[in-house]
Amino acid sequence: MINNASDVRATATTRARYQRLAPMYDRMEAMSERRFRLGRQKLWGLVRGPRVLEVGVGTGKNMPFWPSGVELTAIDLTPGMLERARQRAAELKLSVDLRLGDVQALELPDASFDTAVATCVFCSVPDPVLGLRELKRVVKPGGQIILLEHMRSPRAVIGAIMDVLNPLVVRMMGANINRRTVENIQQAGWSIEQAEDLGLGGIIKLISARS
Repeated sequence: MINNASDVRATATTRARYQRLAPMYDRMEAMSERRFRLGRQKLWGLVRGPRVLEVGVGTGKNMPFWPSGVELTAIDLTPGMLERARQRAAELKLSVDLRLGDVQALELPDASFDTAVATCVFCSVPDPVLGLRELKRVVKPGGQIILLEHMRSPRAVIGAIMDVLNPLVVRMMGANINRRTVENIQQAGWSIEQAEDLGLGGIIKLISARS
Protein backbone atom coordinates (compact mmCIF):
# COMPACT_ATOMS: atom_id res chain seq x y z
CA MET A 1 0.00 0.00 0.00
CA ILE A 2 1.24 3.49 -0.86
CA ASN A 3 1.49 5.48 2.37
CA ASN A 4 4.04 8.14 1.48
CA ALA A 5 2.84 11.51 0.15
CA SER A 6 5.74 11.79 -2.27
CA ASP A 7 4.95 8.34 -3.68
CA VAL A 8 1.32 9.34 -4.13
CA ARG A 9 2.43 12.42 -6.08
CA ALA A 10 4.86 10.37 -8.15
CA THR A 11 2.11 7.90 -9.05
CA ALA A 12 -0.23 10.73 -10.04
CA THR A 13 2.52 12.23 -12.21
CA THR A 14 3.13 8.86 -13.88
CA ARG A 15 -0.59 8.43 -14.58
CA ALA A 16 -0.85 11.92 -16.08
CA ARG A 17 2.25 11.40 -18.21
CA TYR A 18 1.00 8.16 -19.75
CA GLN A 19 -2.50 9.56 -20.17
CA ARG A 20 -0.95 12.30 -22.28
CA LEU A 21 1.10 9.78 -24.29
CA ALA A 22 -1.70 7.24 -24.80
CA PRO A 23 -3.00 8.52 -28.19
CA MET A 24 0.49 8.36 -29.74
CA TYR A 25 2.07 5.60 -27.67
CA ASP A 26 2.01 2.79 -30.22
CA ARG A 27 3.48 5.05 -32.92
CA MET A 28 6.22 6.20 -30.55
CA GLU A 29 7.14 2.60 -29.74
CA ALA A 30 6.97 1.23 -33.28
CA MET A 31 10.74 0.96 -33.77
CA SER A 32 11.55 -0.52 -30.35
CA GLU A 33 8.64 -2.94 -30.64
CA ARG A 34 10.52 -4.83 -33.35
CA ARG A 35 13.13 -5.70 -30.73
CA PHE A 36 10.63 -6.64 -28.03
CA ARG A 37 8.24 -8.71 -30.14
CA LEU A 38 10.29 -11.93 -29.91
CA GLY A 39 10.70 -11.38 -26.18
CA ARG A 40 6.94 -11.10 -25.74
CA GLN A 41 6.47 -14.38 -27.61
CA LYS A 42 9.08 -16.14 -25.46
CA LEU A 43 7.60 -14.74 -22.26
CA TRP A 44 4.08 -15.97 -22.93
CA GLY A 45 5.44 -19.39 -23.83
CA LEU A 46 6.55 -19.68 -20.19
CA VAL A 47 3.22 -18.70 -18.65
CA ARG A 48 1.29 -21.27 -16.63
CA GLY A 49 -2.35 -20.87 -15.61
CA PRO A 50 -5.08 -21.25 -15.12
CA ARG A 51 -5.25 -17.77 -13.53
CA VAL A 52 -2.93 -15.14 -14.97
CA LEU A 53 -2.49 -11.47 -14.08
CA GLU A 54 -0.91 -8.95 -16.45
CA VAL A 55 0.05 -5.65 -14.86
CA GLY A 56 0.66 -2.60 -17.02
CA VAL A 57 -1.30 -4.01 -19.95
CA GLY A 58 -0.92 -0.64 -21.71
CA THR A 59 -2.47 -0.62 -25.17
CA GLY A 60 -2.57 -4.43 -25.23
CA LYS A 61 0.62 -5.22 -27.12
CA ASN A 62 0.85 -8.63 -25.46
CA MET A 63 -2.66 -9.69 -26.43
CA PRO A 64 -1.71 -11.46 -29.69
CA PHE A 65 0.57 -13.72 -27.63
CA TRP A 66 -1.82 -14.61 -24.81
CA PRO A 67 -2.13 -18.41 -24.53
CA SER A 68 -5.51 -20.07 -24.88
CA GLY A 69 -7.13 -21.80 -21.95
CA VAL A 70 -6.13 -19.30 -19.26
CA GLU A 71 -8.22 -16.83 -17.29
CA LEU A 72 -6.73 -13.36 -17.82
CA THR A 73 -7.01 -10.34 -15.58
CA ALA A 74 -5.17 -7.25 -16.85
CA ILE A 75 -4.71 -3.88 -15.20
CA ASP A 76 -3.28 -0.52 -16.13
CA LEU A 77 -2.73 2.71 -14.25
CA THR A 78 -4.00 4.95 -17.04
CA PRO A 79 -7.57 5.25 -18.39
CA GLY A 80 -6.35 6.24 -21.87
CA MET A 81 -4.14 3.16 -22.17
CA LEU A 82 -6.87 0.90 -20.84
CA GLU A 83 -9.36 2.19 -23.41
CA ARG A 84 -6.99 1.23 -26.21
CA ALA A 85 -6.49 -2.19 -24.62
CA ARG A 86 -10.25 -2.68 -24.59
CA GLN A 87 -10.41 -1.82 -28.28
CA ARG A 88 -7.64 -4.28 -29.09
CA ALA A 89 -9.25 -7.05 -27.03
CA ALA A 90 -12.51 -6.51 -28.92
CA GLU A 91 -10.73 -6.63 -32.28
CA LEU A 92 -9.01 -9.89 -31.30
CA LYS A 93 -12.21 -11.29 -29.75
CA LEU A 94 -10.47 -11.96 -26.44
CA SER A 95 -12.14 -12.60 -23.11
CA VAL A 96 -10.33 -10.64 -20.40
CA ASP A 97 -11.12 -8.85 -17.15
CA LEU A 98 -9.64 -5.38 -17.82
CA ARG A 99 -9.33 -3.09 -14.79
CA LEU A 100 -7.95 0.29 -13.86
CA GLY A 101 -5.38 -0.32 -11.13
CA ASP A 102 -1.98 0.36 -9.62
CA VAL A 103 0.53 -2.46 -9.15
CA GLN A 104 1.71 -0.71 -5.97
CA ALA A 105 -1.74 -1.14 -4.39
CA LEU A 106 -3.60 -3.99 -6.08
CA GLU A 107 -7.28 -4.32 -5.25
CA LEU A 108 -7.03 -8.09 -5.59
CA PRO A 109 -7.20 -10.95 -3.06
CA ASP A 110 -4.12 -12.66 -1.66
CA ALA A 111 -2.85 -15.78 -3.44
CA SER A 112 -5.30 -15.52 -6.32
CA PHE A 113 -3.08 -16.00 -9.41
CA ASP A 114 -0.77 -18.72 -10.68
CA THR A 115 1.35 -16.35 -12.76
CA ALA A 116 1.84 -12.59 -12.96
CA VAL A 117 3.33 -10.98 -16.04
CA ALA A 118 4.72 -7.54 -16.86
CA THR A 119 6.50 -6.21 -19.94
CA CYS A 120 8.39 -2.92 -19.77
CA VAL A 121 6.43 -1.87 -16.69
CA PHE A 122 8.80 -1.69 -13.74
CA CYS A 123 10.86 0.99 -15.45
CA SER A 124 8.01 3.42 -14.76
CA VAL A 125 6.50 2.23 -11.44
CA PRO A 126 7.44 4.91 -8.85
CA ASP A 127 8.26 2.29 -6.19
CA PRO A 128 9.16 -0.90 -8.09
CA VAL A 129 9.96 -2.95 -4.99
CA LEU A 130 6.55 -2.13 -3.53
CA GLY A 131 4.92 -3.22 -6.79
CA LEU A 132 6.87 -6.46 -6.84
CA ARG A 133 5.88 -7.16 -3.24
CA GLU A 134 2.24 -6.65 -4.20
CA LEU A 135 2.65 -9.23 -6.94
CA LYS A 136 4.11 -11.61 -4.38
CA ARG A 137 1.00 -11.08 -2.26
CA VAL A 138 -1.50 -11.84 -5.03
CA VAL A 139 0.42 -14.76 -6.59
CA LYS A 140 -0.09 -18.16 -4.97
CA PRO A 141 2.74 -19.71 -2.93
CA GLY A 142 5.04 -21.39 -5.43
CA GLY A 143 3.61 -19.27 -8.24
CA GLN A 144 5.67 -17.28 -10.70
CA ILE A 145 6.30 -13.85 -12.13
CA ILE A 146 7.69 -13.43 -15.62
CA LEU A 147 9.02 -10.04 -16.67
CA LEU A 148 10.39 -8.63 -19.90
CA GLU A 149 12.24 -5.46 -18.90
CA HIS A 150 14.94 -3.04 -19.94
CA MET A 151 17.33 -1.94 -17.21
CA ARG A 152 20.66 -0.33 -16.41
CA SER A 153 23.57 -1.73 -18.40
CA PRO A 154 25.96 -3.96 -16.45
CA ARG A 155 28.82 -2.23 -18.29
CA ALA A 156 30.27 0.49 -16.07
CA VAL A 157 30.65 3.27 -18.64
CA ILE A 158 27.30 2.66 -20.35
CA GLY A 159 25.56 2.38 -16.99
CA ALA A 160 27.03 5.71 -15.89
CA ILE A 161 25.84 7.37 -19.10
CA MET A 162 22.35 5.95 -18.52
CA ASP A 163 22.39 7.42 -15.01
CA VAL A 164 23.17 10.86 -16.43
CA LEU A 165 20.51 10.64 -19.16
CA ASN A 166 17.80 9.13 -16.96
CA PRO A 167 16.15 12.37 -15.67
CA LEU A 168 15.71 13.65 -19.23
CA VAL A 169 14.30 10.34 -20.49
CA VAL A 170 11.85 10.18 -17.58
CA ARG A 171 10.53 13.67 -18.38
CA MET A 172 10.15 12.84 -22.07
CA MET A 173 8.98 9.21 -21.99
CA GLY A 174 8.04 8.35 -18.39
CA ALA A 175 10.45 5.41 -18.19
CA ASN A 176 13.59 5.09 -16.07
CA ILE A 177 16.43 3.66 -18.11
CA ASN A 178 18.69 2.86 -15.16
CA ARG A 179 16.57 0.60 -12.97
CA ARG A 180 18.30 -2.39 -11.35
CA THR A 181 15.33 -4.66 -11.85
CA VAL A 182 16.93 -8.03 -11.06
CA GLU A 183 18.07 -6.69 -7.68
CA ASN A 184 14.64 -5.16 -7.08
CA ILE A 185 12.97 -8.54 -7.68
CA GLN A 186 15.25 -10.19 -5.14
CA GLN A 187 14.68 -7.36 -2.64
CA ALA A 188 10.94 -7.94 -2.94
CA GLY A 189 11.39 -11.55 -1.77
CA TRP A 190 11.26 -13.46 -5.05
CA SER A 191 13.69 -16.24 -5.97
CA ILE A 192 15.15 -15.70 -9.44
CA GLU A 193 14.91 -18.75 -11.71
CA GLN A 194 16.36 -17.20 -14.83
CA ALA A 195 17.50 -13.80 -16.11
CA GLU A 196 18.08 -14.30 -19.81
CA ASP A 197 19.89 -11.61 -21.79
CA LEU A 198 17.81 -10.74 -24.85
CA GLY A 199 19.95 -7.98 -26.25
CA LEU A 200 21.82 -4.70 -25.98
CA GLY A 201 24.51 -6.19 -23.78
CA GLY A 202 22.35 -7.09 -20.82
CA ILE A 203 19.97 -4.13 -20.97
CA ILE A 204 16.98 -6.22 -22.07
CA LYS A 205 16.23 -9.29 -19.98
CA LEU A 206 13.57 -11.97 -19.71
CA ILE A 207 13.25 -12.79 -16.01
CA SER A 208 11.30 -15.49 -14.24
CA ALA A 209 11.06 -15.87 -10.46
CA ARG A 210 9.17 -17.93 -7.88
CA SER A 211 7.45 -16.83 -4.71
